[in-house]
Amino acid sequence: MLKTGLCETLGIQVPIIQAPMAGGVTTPELVSEVCKAGALGSFGFAYTQPETMQRDAELVRERTKAPFNLNLFASKALGAIEDAEQRSAIDAVAPYFEELGLKRPQPIRAPFAPDINAQLAAIESIRPAVFTFHLGEIEGTRLAHLRAQGIRIGGSATCVAEAKHLEALGADFIVAQGTEAGGHRGTYMRDPYEAMTGTLALVRLIVRAVRIPVVAAGGIMDGAGIAAALALGAEAAQLGTAFVTCRESGAPLVHKAAILGAADDDTLITEKFSGKPARGIANRYMREMRDAPTLPFPAQNTLTGPLRAAAAKAGSSDFPSLWSGQAAALARELPAAELVATLRDETLAALTRLSALRG
Repeated sequence: MLKTGLCETLGIQVPIIQAPMAGGVTTPELVSEVCKAGALGSFGFAYTQPETMQRDAELVRERTKAPFNLNLFASKALGAIEDAEQRSAIDAVAPYFEELGLKRPQPIRAPFAPDINAQLAAIESIRPAVFTFHLGEIEGTRLAHLRAQGIRIGGSATCVAEAKHLEALGADFIVAQGTEAGGHRGTYMRDPYEAMTGTLALVRLIVRAVRIPVVAAGGIMDGAGIAAALALGAEAAQLGTAFVTCRESGAPLVHKAAILGAADDDTLITEKFSGKPARGIANRYMREMRDAPTLPFPAQNTLTGPLRAAAAKAGSSDFPSLWSGQAAALARELPAAELVATLRDETLAALTRLSALRG
């Protein structure tokens, strides 16, 4: 038996959450297969319009009655950007566009992301079992309204101060996201480059600081990692990179291949793709753009979108954002349901080994 109090709260059978990865990785197929296997499947809807959110949620509900999670970015809206700043950022990426046969990018205008109020209205309409948010906060009254509808609320924290603030806002659980995590970490109260505590230390610090359940996230790829998180007091583990390589994942083939081919730690942190620091498999773009001018988030994400998409379509690993956690070398190519079952069995085996140490 592998079940925690948070499992009961969320209505899942195993303390495993498939991370909500934005940009098309978390397809209805991936989410539904994870849910049917007893874990919590999650959609990363950061850049998704409300009508697509509704459609994808309906597709999951056609496949399973199990609970699932919807996630949004809660970062503040970005206003207009000066033309000179735009020109500098465009000049930096234009040669790469030309190399792939793309037209020179034009200045981009707000809005740079979907209206979060419209997205939250879609959450209220969909009424998922779980709603989580990232890269910011949502006002407590709005969260209370969602909770009154029976939706469980979780937020990402990369330091104790963020965890305590989320608890005060009324979150039901905290996702403690260590620096090993792939993609964008949820830092919003500190400089992201200063909130760099590792997963093991962060989980233990947050468990001791808050009264609500904690989920460990960042660099966890197998059952031994899940068991370690549980030993530190977490009530579940959230895995992202481990699910990117599943056949149901919407990640481009070049992204999956980069993770499956990773050796040791091939990742770096860069803000050059989106305007916010995020961890991925190091590639040519990340290295060559290290000192280049960058637009604020999420405008830079909009600017580089055509480049990333064209490179992925061409099978080039030079320019896509190959988001990945530090333990990419532990990745496996398994169907989602088989991965969940394998993770469950590995966790139980690891806990049994630890129990045997008592002599």
